[in-house]
Amino acid sequence: MATTQANPQERIARERLTQRPLFLGVDGESAAHYWDSYEYAVVVVDQDLESEKFELDKTPCETLRDWCEHTRRKRGWDVGPHIGGSLVSDLVRAVEA
Repeated sequence: MATTQANPQERIARERLTQRPLFLGVDGESAAHYWDSYEYAVVVVDQDLESEKFELDKTPCETLRDWCEHTRRKRGWDVGPHIGGSLVSDLVRAVEA
């Protein structure tokens, strides 16, 4: 029987957030970013498994897109970010492809 085990960074993000987090990507400093739309928050977990939670309401970033752009400017992205503009725009792109 196959099981899916969360990696250590994801397990930490799950502990810090209400919903199962969405993996956004890994920044240029090898920290993983996870998103919870219910809390409107991002948890960043570094290689040493230290984590910090950022509620977007308490940051200069108003949207998840702003967060991703802020991260791109400050640290860059090694992997990701894995987000789309909206479900509708993602579907349109899939149909047009």
